Amino acid sequence: MKEKLEKIKAEALARIESADALEKLNDIRVAYLGKKGELTSVLKSMKDVAAEDRPRVGQMVNEAREQIEAKLEETKKELAKRAREEQMKREVIDVTLPAKKANTGHSHPNTIALEEVERIFVGMGYEVVEGPEVEYDAYNFEKLNIPKGHPARDEQDTFYINDTILLRSQTSPVQARVMEQRKPPIRIIAPGRVFRSDEVDATHSPSFHQIEGLVIDKNITFADLKGTLAEFAKELFGEDTKVKFRPHHFPFTEPSAEVDVSCFKCGGKGCRFCKGSGWIEILGCGMVHPHVLEMCGIDPNEYTGFAFGVGLERIALLKYEIDDMRLLYENDIRFLKQF
Repeated sequence: MKEKLEKIKAEALARIESADALEKLNDIRVAYLGKKGELTSVLKSMKDVAAEDRPRVGQMVNEAREQIEAKLEETKKELAKRAREEQMKREVIDVTLPAKKANTGHSHPNTIALEEVERIFVGMGYEVVEGPEVEYDAYNFEKLNIPKGHPARDEQDTFYINDTILLRSQTSPVQARVMEQRKPPIRIIAPGRVFRSDEVDATHSPSFHQIEGLVIDKNITFADLKGTLAEFAKELFGEDTKVKFRPHHFPFTEPSAEVDVSCFKCGGKGCRFCKGSGWIEILGCGMVHPHVLEMCGIDPNEYTGFAFGVGLERIALLKYEIDDMRLLYENDIRFLKQF
């Protein structure tokens, strides 16, 4: 029996020594220590051993099992270490190589300008509202005192979908909707995209953005409008900025004006940026026409108000001294990453 056990142990240790994979070790474990393994068979045959020899044979079997298990565990660790080293060699990473640069996004010049304008007016107590880009003719024209036959309604200037629906040519329809739905006092700005049938060039685009403001309340005067826009200009272009109002005509406001700001490059002295005049035009404004108030259900004898509109792209072009509007929409990363 002793010779048989020694033979089994020697064979097992030799096979373990020659194993070169973890799977083979598992096969050896099953072959010698499993339910039908060599050592298990010896234990099952103990009934044939003389009673006085059983303790000694049992001890010999246990010692052989322990030696085989210890060798299996040792070889398993060695093979696992070797496999890990080979894997590390295959998957080696050269930490001295430069890493891939992640391109992080940032805000578009239009977005930066819009957020700045919204910050200024929200700080004055205004609410930001939005409206549909596909609009009814009644809101885009009729309720803004632009009757049929007016030049602004010409098909060469406006994108019509049918006789009553169009792509809005201004964000003023939002003002008309708000005046219909709410009772004064009203204090809003309405930013959004608008559409006009313009040729694409350095200063025009068929799709651009406007920000329009509206205030309706009792005892609102042109002085309130002047004070509001003067404060807006100072916040946007600098504390020393001055404003100048020039008489103009808009169908939905009376009286109407265009607003110039003193050139923030030369301080009003005259330079290439302001074409030597010292002033830069930025927006149109005026007191809301009484007929517009009537059509929107507001009594013009009790309430008055003012409105203004500014092109968002114009603010971005002025603020960042961009001379071509098309640059804003060409998605040239070299240009956009400057902001």
